[in-house]
Amino acid sequence: MRYANVPCREKKYPSCKVIVFGNAVNKELLSGNNDVDQYEIFEKGSLFSNMKKAKMYNADFACAVTPSFANLAALYLAGIPCISAPAVEGGWSPYETKTYKILRRLVRTVPHSMGSYAPREYLRLLEPMHIKTDNTEKHLSFSSEAREKVSLFLSENKVMVGRDFVVCISPSAGNKIKKWSEQNFANLTARIITEYNAKVIFIGGKNDSAEVEFTKKLLGNVPVVDTCGLFTMDELKALIAQMSVFISVDTGPVYIAEAFGVPTIDIVGPMDEREQPPRGKKHKVVVGKRMAPELHIMNARVYNETEARRQIDIITIDEVMDTFYELFPESIVPRVRCCCLI
Repeated sequence: MRYANVPCREKKYPSCKVIVFGNAVNKELLSGNNDVDQYEIFEKGSLFSNMKKAKMYNADFACAVTPSFANLAALYLAGIPCISAPAVEGGWSPYETKTYKILRRLVRTVPHSMGSYAPREYLRLLEPMHIKTDNTEKHLSFSSEAREKVSLFLSENKVMVGRDFVVCISPSAGNKIKKWSEQNFANLTARIITEYNAKVIFIGGKNDSAEVEFTKKLLGNVPVVDTCGLFTMDELKALIAQMSVFISVDTGPVYIAEAFGVPTIDIVGPMDEREQPPRGKKHKVVVGKRMAPELHIMNARVYNETEARRQIDIITIDEVMDTFYELFPESIVPRVRCCCLI
């Protein structure tokens, strides 16, 4: 499971326990989340091991958030009496294999509509347990130790949260087809620093170091704070939670920002902007002109690579800055009347 919010838990089943099965990264992400009682790692390709993990909880209900024969089989073989699984509607998904569709006949099938807001679609999986809700609020938390470490780091780098306008930017992406160029991120960073007198913080994992370093090189003497590879997931959450705004392509950390109420700008690129980006007045998306999105939540594996690249490459710095101005008008954050381009 990738989605952690458990709505109506206290209202409908106040004594229930919630167990999440997923990968190691999401275990770190959900650490300390009060909505989750236990997290078990499902190892890829370990069907019977995963089945044993699911069976030991003697669960009354389980739901599979995305189509996966292996994960659904593990839940089914664990003898869980009520299981719900998605059936994709309004498009084609490569995750719905023949074996998955056969196994799905043995459980409760719930529609997942492509082109609709995915978090709300996930919540439909709870309806076999008579839980119906539109509450898609996300919940995350971090430790006091992480907060202290991040606060010390920011202080040492002369970043004053609450006084400075602090912009967090992720110049990379887990799925490289969504990647906006380093040159674009460098120009965007320079404009934000110059026009808003902002402090900019770069984030990224160890695998993102090449993109972050290249972006910094393009910036030359323009000052940024580089945290690439420095923080654990716990510490990254504590960092993002203190930012004035978070900017990235459609990638994981933008949803961490959303969970902590941090304003976001999501450079959507080839993703369907209806399905996943944060929603609300302080959350903005930047979408280029196109006939239709090339990637979807339920189909991010089979696509036209040329068109997907075009959909991210056509997004301009001016378009992102116009969105920035909309999110932070001068009445909220005064601008400096000069401009610096690289």
